[in-house]
Amino acid sequence: MIAKLKGLVDSTGEDWAVIDVGGVGYLVFCSAKTLARMPRVGEVATVFVETHVREDHIHLYGFAEQAEKEWFRLLLTVQGVGSKVALAMLSALSPEDLSRAISAGDKAMLSRAQGVGPKLAARLVTELKDKVAAISLTPFSPALAGNGGAAPLAGGVLEDAISALVNLGYRRIEAHAAVLKAAESLGEAAATGALIREGLKALGKELAR
Repeated sequence: MIAKLKGLVDSTGEDWAVIDVGGVGYLVFCSAKTLARMPRVGEVATVFVETHVREDHIHLYGFAEQAEKEWFRLLLTVQGVGSKVALAMLSALSPEDLSRAISAGDKAMLSRAQGVGPKLAARLVTELKDKVAAISLTPFSPALAGNGGAAPLAGGVLEDAISALVNLGYRRIEAHAAVLKAAESLGEAAATGALIREGLKALGKELAR
């Protein structure tokens, strides 16, 4: 089973790239975001790979980051989402966007992806909200891993700060994004109060004294 490829970019297309590894060209299907980050032809590229084996074919799906690969797998667990729709979603939305949209129940945001209508968007929220509850509060940015690989902020601290902003009248998706931005700035030792204050600054307001 192929999990990762590192080789020269041979060619690219609308939704694919060929990676030359030791003279063997591997066709990998990719999201638009991964293709946008692909080096130029002749340069070295590394992609994380999800391998699908069927009776009549073997397909490789390539991703620029591990988080995108994990979301591809998760999206495929939802009824009505095939590989084409999953790649369309990852082309329209980053892993962070998906996490925020599902945790906030933002069906309109999910519907930005081609092939995702209101019904499928609602199903995505219903079926994935519990599954992404933990990761939705832990950003994919390595900055939150802390210095020297320290543990990230506890989900409870982030959730408390998000809930506080929601109680102040902000939409959950706005509060979520603001708290994540604050956490990136303050680091793993940040307390709830500090996250709230920085979150308000990110939202354009100062905490009332």
